[in-house]
Amino acid sequence: MSSTDITRLHETIGQLRACVGSLRSQLGDSPGVRRLYNDLERLDIDASEVAGPRGRVRPVPEQERVRISDTPYDPDLWADADDEGVGGSRVK
Repeated sequence: MSSTDITRLHETIGQLRACVGSLRSQLGDSPGVRRLYNDLERLDIDASEVAGPRGRVRPVPEQERVRISDTPYDPDLWADADDEGVGGSRVK
């Protein structure tokens, strides 16, 4: 993120803070308004963290892939199982 982007982000957070302040004056200190203020604080903290030296994005390590076979399961595996929602066990 460039410094221009960071500046625009902080300006936008400031505009949001003004809007929420206006809502607070109209609606009072309701739980929803308090949550919005809390969200704004979190945005401000995160924006400052991104702007700082620790704001570098680390690559996400690739996770191990688990292969699932396409071959059908052994039908005996389901011998004692009921088909839920179909009405009970089937007779072979």
